[in-house]
Amino acid sequence: MSTATAKTEPEDVELAAPDQERLSALLVGQDRPPRPSALSASLTFGWRAMLKIKHVPDQLFDVTAFPIMLVLMYTYLFGGALAGSTEEYIQFLLPGIMVMSVVMITMYTGVAVNTDIAKGVFDRFRTLPIWRPAPMVGYLLGDVLRYLLASAVMLSIGMLIGFRPEGGVLGVLAGVALLIVFSFAFSWIWTMFGLLLRSEKSVMGVSMMVIFPLTFLSNVFVDPKTMPGWLQAFVNNSPVTHLATAVRELMAGNWPAAAIGWSLGWAGVLMAVFGVVTMRLYNRK
Repeated sequence: MSTATAKTEPEDVELAAPDQERLSALLVGQDRPPRPSALSASLTFGWRAMLKIKHVPDQLFDVTAFPIMLVLMYTYLFGGALAGSTEEYIQFLLPGIMVMSVVMITMYTGVAVNTDIAKGVFDRFRTLPIWRPAPMVGYLLGDVLRYLLASAVMLSIGMLIGFRPEGGVLGVLAGVALLIVFSFAFSWIWTMFGLLLRSEKSVMGVSMMVIFPLTFLSNVFVDPKTMPGWLQAFVNNSPVTHLATAVRELMAGNWPAAAIGWSLGWAGVLMAVFGVVTMRLYNRK
């Protein structure tokens, strides 16, 4: 028995040696795949966000049924009283209500972030050899599809009930592009709250407290000239007013440099401030 054992042990060691060399080569990184770029990692997480929509299609309710309801309700409820007819009012209302709807949809980014944190998903993300902001940027890129879908739905229903953009296809595309850029930047506010607050209900509550005054105290529904002076001062300087004015004018065939500049400026400030705060919270979470 001892002789047989003595003969087999060296043979086993010799057979295992090549495997050990290959394993050592992998461990030192000779055959290790290249680290993904920041763009590649962000797009991968964006694709993950879209796959979540595929498996939970109920998430599309807020970008399909909800925008249709808003357009029809406000057009036929206020059109006759404010503009004399629904056909005239829809020309003013649709760009503004589209801005309002897409801006409101941005809050679901914070809810999704908070849910993944509660489930421990972000703990696994932080262990991956990827660009640190990639999960957050991926969330926002995935939500861009939701913003585009909501815009397309509202434009379609608006065209059916009489909306006719004088700016043509170019004006509509420019208005939607500006809206998407602003909404992407605005979403960073909710990623911060998603990291900061403990539950998704808290994120929803805080988001509503911010979004509702910001969107309703604007020129989405009516011209602010009829408002009291103190209210006009707030409304005329609201980022939502600047954005709604820019989108409305672009779709009407004009190029309002001041409103576009204000909208892009607000987008830059929001990304600079809340993007930095979000990543600091993410690194410390």
